[in-house]
Amino acid sequence: MSEFSERLLAGPTRKDKSERMRLIWLLLVPLLAILFQVWLARRVQFLQYLELPLLITVHFALGARGPIPSVFYGMFIGPVQDSLSHQPIGMFGIVKTLVGYFAASVSMRFDVENPIVTFILCFFFYFFHQFFYWVLERALLGHPVLFNAPETLLFGLLNAAVSLPLFRILDKLKVAA
Repeated sequence: MSEFSERLLAGPTRKDKSERMRLIWLLLVPLLAILFQVWLARRVQFLQYLELPLLITVHFALGARGPIPSVFYGMFIGPVQDSLSHQPIGMFGIVKTLVGYFAASVSMRFDVENPIVTFILCFFFYFFHQFFYWVLERALLGHPVLFNAPETLLFGLLNAAVSLPLFRILDKLKVAA
C-alpha cells in the first residue's frame, strides 16, 4: 500500500485537527469581537469605547511577528467591521491593515511578551488607529471632523488596560485549541 493510501485510511491526524482549530480560531475570534463592537457596544453605552477588533488585530500581529500575515488579517477584520457597522466601506479596512503591518513590524524589534511593552503598544496603536481614521475621514470623505486628543488618550488608556487581561485569555484559549 502506498504512503498516500495509508494516510487516507488513517483519518485526520493531530496536526490536521490543530490546523482546523487554528483556522476556526482565526475566524471566530475576530467575528465575535466585531459582533461585540457592532451589536453589544451600541446597546451598552460605556462599552462603545472599547475597540475589540483593533485589539484582536494587534494581538494577532504581535503574536505572528510577520508583516504579511498581519496585513491580511487586518485586511480581513477591517472590511468585515465596515460592512457590519454604519461606516463607509474601506475606512476600517485601511486603518486595520496599517495597524496590522506596523504592529507586526514593531513585534520583531521589542519583547512583546512583557506586559508593560504590550500596554504601551496597545495604547499607541489605539491612538494611531483613531488618528489615522480621522485623517482618512477628512481627506477621503471630506468630513470636517474634529480630533479630540484628550478623549482619544483616555480611551487609549482604557483599551490598553483591557488588552492585558484580554491577551492573556486569548493566549490561553489558543494553547487550549
